[in-house]
Amino acid sequence: MARDGLRVKDTSSGPPLWTADFGLFFTARTTSLLGDAMLPVAITAAVLHAGYGASGVGYALAALVAPFAALIIFGGVMSDRLGARRLMVVSDAARLCSQGALALLFLSGTPQLWQILVLLALIGAGGALFQPGVASITPLIAQDVQKANATLRISESVTVVIGPSLAGLLLVISSPAAVVAVDALTYAASGLCLLLLRSVPMGPAERKGKSSFRADLVEGWQEFRARTWLWSVIVVFMLWQLAGAGPAMTLGNSSLVTDHGASVFGMVMSSLGAGSVLGGLLAIRLRPRYPLRAGALSMILWAPMPLSVALGFSAPLIAGCYAVSGVGMAFWIVMFHTSVQTHIPQDVLGRVHAYDAAGSLVMKPVGQAVAGPLAAVAGAVPLLYVSTSMALVACGLLLAIPAVRGLKSVQRSRPGHHGGGGTADHRTAGAQPPRVPQE
Repeated sequence: MARDGLRVKDTSSGPPLWTADFGLFFTARTTSLLGDAMLPVAITAAVLHAGYGASGVGYALAALVAPFAALIIFGGVMSDRLGARRLMVVSDAARLCSQGALALLFLSGTPQLWQILVLLALIGAGGALFQPGVASITPLIAQDVQKANATLRISESVTVVIGPSLAGLLLVISSPAAVVAVDALTYAASGLCLLLLRSVPMGPAERKGKSSFRADLVEGWQEFRARTWLWSVIVVFMLWQLAGAGPAMTLGNSSLVTDHGASVFGMVMSSLGAGSVLGGLLAIRLRPRYPLRAGALSMILWAPMPLSVALGFSAPLIAGCYAVSGVGMAFWIVMFHTSVQTHIPQDVLGRVHAYDAAGSLVMKPVGQAVAGPLAAVAGAVPLLYVSTSMALVACGLLLAIPAVRGLKSVQRSRPGHHGGGGTADHRTAGAQPPRVPQE
């Protein structure tokens, strides 16, 4: 059944998703995400307990995030050169060692602030090596890439809600240092699951000839910029992060805590996570013929989030609006990631994903940083109205770009799985990977 380019597919008749390898990858990804969600809470408590105050917490969180943003492009190159699975295992091992050392420092006394920052920077750098492999491995272990992405998105949404709560519960019954140590074990679980994968080789995809690191970096950029639908989405999202998401997260969250209290803020964030789970479930069921077009339309659902805070709605109504926004954003993320993973050749997928991830993130901290000073001049409510309008602007801009609204969905088969309208993996076909039309 099709209507306005949207297909509702009976997923029960499709290829099975829960193979042994997908189960292992799902477990690895979920435990890694759980650790990522727990870590800021654990580090905040540990740094405060060590006596470094709010400034120390700010330095610590920045040390964790900055290396990730700075190195993810290089992580994409290394992922394609060395193999995504191998690099992810190395990343998990390195982060296990770094965070284990950090836990030992906290358990043995009060570490110096520079020691905390160095170890956190190493953990952030490990994340930059891990992330590109997520995009590279997903289409290799799942015949239904959209269903796999939607399932992983549901897992991410759940861990975002559970992770901080679990860290908080552990802090009640143990010390911050112990929570840091427990959190480090999530990297061990992730790495073990990745080691047990069978259908994904440790090495990289086959490539003709040899190339330098610089040549691979340039090739990834060329593949990224050659696709109008891809780079134009990133440009739009840079604008949205600057004027939409940045003010919404900074001012919206601050207003919620100030006006309604921390407990209401926690309830609202839980509603956002619940909405994201629902959005992932919808992405499993709905199969748009034009995924980026459908995803752009779902961006409209993000508008109620900042608007509800600006209009001073009651707490239950704000929570409902945040849930609606979670549905829209989760659906968009699945549509975009699936488009990237099914349209980009496997041998450059890690690098291209790294470029789109870096572009998507670069303006986020800028938007968050300038929101406070601007609110002091113009007021928080006007900026939240601007943030609301940016959801509509982003939707309009995406739909105005022919390459974005006209990109069709494709099915990409795993190696050894041909037919069904899918594109065979180029390694099993024994040919150079097909390059999609460079729109």
